[in-house]
Amino acid sequence: MANHKSAIKRMRQSENRRLRNRQVMSRMRTAIKGFRQAAGAEGGDAAALEQQYRSVAVVIDKAVTKGVIHRKNASRKISRLAQLLQSSTATPAP
Repeated sequence: MANHKSAIKRMRQSENRRLRNRQVMSRMRTAIKGFRQAAGAEGGDAAALEQQYRSVAVVIDKAVTKGVIHRKNASRKISRLAQLLQSSTATPAP
C-alpha cells in the first residue's frame, strides 16, 4: 500500500485509467468480433459489410486517440479487416 500522498493519488489515477482502457478495449474487441462473424456469414450484404467495416475502423482509431493501443497496432488490425472485407465481398468465379 502506498504511503505518500502523491503515490496514493497515482494509484487512484492508475485505477481510473485501467477501467477506462478496459472499456475501450472491450468495445474494440466486440466490434472486431462482430465484423468477423458478419464477414464469415454466407450471403452477407456487401454494402452493410462495408458500413460495418467503417464503423469498426472508427472504433479502432478512437482507441489509438485515447492511447489504449499503438497506432501501428491499429493500422495492422484495420489492414487485416480490409483484407477480410475484400475476400468476403469478392464474387467467386463460375
